[in-house]
Amino acid sequence: MTLTNPRTLFFLGLILSASGFISPPLALAAGIVFGLSFAHPYGADSRGLAKILLQASVVALGFGMNLHEVLRAGRSGFVYTAAGIAFALTAGTLLGKVLLVRGNASFLISAGTAICGGSAIAAVGPVMGASEEEMAVSLGTVFILNSVALLIFPPIGWALHLSQPQFGLWAALAIHDTSSVVGAAARYGAAALVVGTTVKLARALWIAPLALATAALKKHRSGVVLPWFVLLFCLAAVVNTYVPFFAVPAKSLFSLGRLGLTATLFLIGTGLSRQTLLQVGWRPLLQGILLWMIVGSGSLWLIRAGWIGL
Repeated sequence: MTLTNPRTLFFLGLILSASGFISPPLALAAGIVFGLSFAHPYGADSRGLAKILLQASVVALGFGMNLHEVLRAGRSGFVYTAAGIAFALTAGTLLGKVLLVRGNASFLISAGTAICGGSAIAAVGPVMGASEEEMAVSLGTVFILNSVALLIFPPIGWALHLSQPQFGLWAALAIHDTSSVVGAAARYGAAALVVGTTVKLARALWIAPLALATAALKKHRSGVVLPWFVLLFCLAAVVNTYVPFFAVPAKSLFSLGRLGLTATLFLIGTGLSRQTLLQVGWRPLLQGILLWMIVGSGSLWLIRAGWIGL
């Protein structure tokens, strides 16, 4: 077997992703490059593995959430968070209809923008029965915008002379993933990092209610059962919060969940072929960009106007 053999490249990418040597966005990018370059060597078997691994990873990530800390830290930003999530979901749904975005991609992009980027998409996608193509496009859109935000948010904050708390709140409300919020806020300053991280963690708590609400709606419409992995995610967070002697195993399980999610992103990316990319089209990406610009500029205006603050 040579390095140009698709199976060799597939396993090499999967191993690198699962080992933690590459970041989640890079794992997704590597998977997409593979999917666009080669015929998938395993096809449907890979899709089944990706689905199981994704659900198990979401459960394991629950062991990294302390409910006391998140609720205490995000209490002052609760109203802003709830209003921001409701607005992003509504605006995203309307944009998806205007742009004629097909399937589940529109809601996944809206959920990722509203709450916590890739984590929200990973939790809600299986509940909706989203295809690998829809997951890949939604995650790819979010990760691209995360990278852009990491680069441009601090310079914008400096140019507008935002205070540390103002920038931290803006980053938490307008940037998708927690890692990018932390990165951008850390560049801006220590106080911005504290505010950004705590408000973002409060937003992350909304993943479970959104997934459960989505499952209930799907069940009402098509008989889909409640998502066991979301319920186990909540149970894992409860165990991590109220069972002190489980702290060491919880930390290990959380780390495994992050590695599993990274490997899943690679698997999802490999399922995106040129044919499916042409079928999905440019509309989901445009929806994600427009929604992000609306949320980012709107929250920035409200913060500078003094309508919201900490």
